[in-house]
Amino acid sequence: LRCSCRRWGGLVQPGGSLRLSCAASDFALNYYAIGWFRQAPGKEREGVSCILGSAGSTHYKESVKGRFTISRDNRRRTVYLQLNGLKPEDTAVYYCATCGVGDTIYNTGYWGKGTQVTVSS
Repeated sequence: LRCSCRRWGGLVQPGGSLRLSCAASDFALNYYAIGWFRQAPGKEREGVSCILGSAGSTHYKESVKGRFTISRDNRRRTVYLQLNGLKPEDTAVYYCATCGVGDTIYNTGYWGKGTQVTVSS
């Protein structure tokens, strides 16, 4: 099984917004918790947000709470991440992936392709 994710990232000024989308045509996305991870240059990949498959409860890394919103459209088999109030420290390659939630948001085995998000003036 592979999660083939389409995504829309890009360059944005500080304070700006972007929306990332993860749509899987060959993956049973609806049955999984799906989240977003990011990796900045020289840093480890970290979990940013995760939305569970059943009740759709959402979880966020502390530094993005109130700025990022994750949602899912099971009919379209798509998970979205709305990024508002972007800061330069949000610059990273963002990946959608299957996820779990413990002390942190962690990957549970499947990764989509990454997309670069650059926040710069």
